[in-house]
Amino acid sequence: MKRCTHNNVYTDCSPAAANAGFIRPPIDKRLAATTPSGRRTAEPLATQQDAMSNGWSFPGPLVLPDDDLALDPEYPPQSLKSWLSYNKKMPITAERNTIYVVPPPEITNSVKKMTKDWEKPHVPRESVTAGLPEGIPLPTTDDVCNYLRAFYHKMTIKKHEGKFRWQAWDSGSAKGPKYMGLATPKPSEELIGVRYRQSPDGIARIQVNLNDVLDALIDRVPPDAYAVVMLTDQDLYEDEDDDFCCGRAYGESRIAVVSSFRYNPALDGYSDIQLEHMWPASHCKSYVDALCDVDKQQPKRAKTSSNSPTTPLTAALNASKAVPNPKTRDELAGMWFSRVARTMAHELGHCLGMDHCVYYACAMQGTAGMAEDVRQPPYLCPVCLSKLSRGLCSFVGSGSVVNLQREFIQQRYNVLRDFCENWKHVAMFAGYQAWIDGRLEENREGVRE
Repeated sequence: MKRCTHNNVYTDCSPAAANAGFIRPPIDKRLAATTPSGRRTAEPLATQQDAMSNGWSFPGPLVLPDDDLALDPEYPPQSLKSWLSYNKKMPITAERNTIYVVPPPEITNSVKKMTKDWEKPHVPRESVTAGLPEGIPLPTTDDVCNYLRAFYHKMTIKKHEGKFRWQAWDSGSAKGPKYMGLATPKPSEELIGVRYRQSPDGIARIQVNLNDVLDALIDRVPPDAYAVVMLTDQDLYEDEDDDFCCGRAYGESRIAVVSSFRYNPALDGYSDIQLEHMWPASHCKSYVDALCDVDKQQPKRAKTSSNSPTTPLTAALNASKAVPNPKTRDELAGMWFSRVARTMAHELGHCLGMDHCVYYACAMQGTAGMAEDVRQPPYLCPVCLSKLSRGLCSFVGSGSVVNLQREFIQQRYNVLRDFCENWKHVAMFAGYQAWIDGRLEENREGVRE
């Protein structure tokens, strides 16, 4: 089958956004959201106005049917001014500037039989992807740490050296929830009871309760840590009504957990993920129109554009399109890792006080499902980047805050680009690198987007 050309794209919200009642903040509100005063004045911006109004650098959120913002179209925006009030309570300092990444807990002999193949999904026959190889390597903690070192430039990223371990748990009763024990490492060793169940959709043999997992982290934040995030290989759920949950952060407690389970490429058919329309091709007009049933419903038309040849979005589209669909174990492992890396950065963003984004297509958008998850970009939009750069610009040097923010953003783009260079065989990272190159070129030309 011939691959889609993505010749026309949506640079703003989809037709479904208006039908859902979502009203995107206009450009004056977006500009004001990047200032500490919360007002649009003559003060300079870390990201210049031309870029913030140009959808070819920073498109609007798509808001497709059943997307997070379609289900909750009045979700309140968070400006830089709002974020600063949080940051005052919990600033990033030289003494507390470290993010600890906890590797997946080890499985002890006491639960090996019970947890056999728990990281492997049970895919319904009708959703099996033909020709998919067995034994795709799981995302590694080391790779996640390397990505976070670039994404959270100027923060220290460390792999947690303590070993968390799954062990047997004696619940004392056959009735009620089932428990496994999660043993915490020295110096505060303890066995935490973690509820588990089979997933309601039958995809996971064992699914553990993320709130219980977070309870094992909450009292074990090292003194120099700004945040702690655990990577798990097993499926998660938050409450009994959930089918599953890929990750969650307790922002004020500075802890998070992320599961790699649902990002497994073996589940793409079950999750209705179209490989050729993951970000950045998620903005493709033909793809969006098909999901919105444009011809059937004839909704209010949204703004589309033909590909502009020299923009970050076009560069990202062309670069990702040049990467063949993954087929080998290593290629599929790279795609699996890219998905987990984006979610890790998102959940840690909550630990840094960033709320879900409604201004642009952005790594801090909320998601309502796996198909939406892979449609969203890995980059931070100008509003969310104003928060991160404001929180970390003091590590760049001294001078005016806005100039330090701009220098931080430039440095961060460079280190992210270097990371993506080593992963350009993966479509998301190839697109991200090309998008960054486009942004750097715009900055050199004085058109900051």
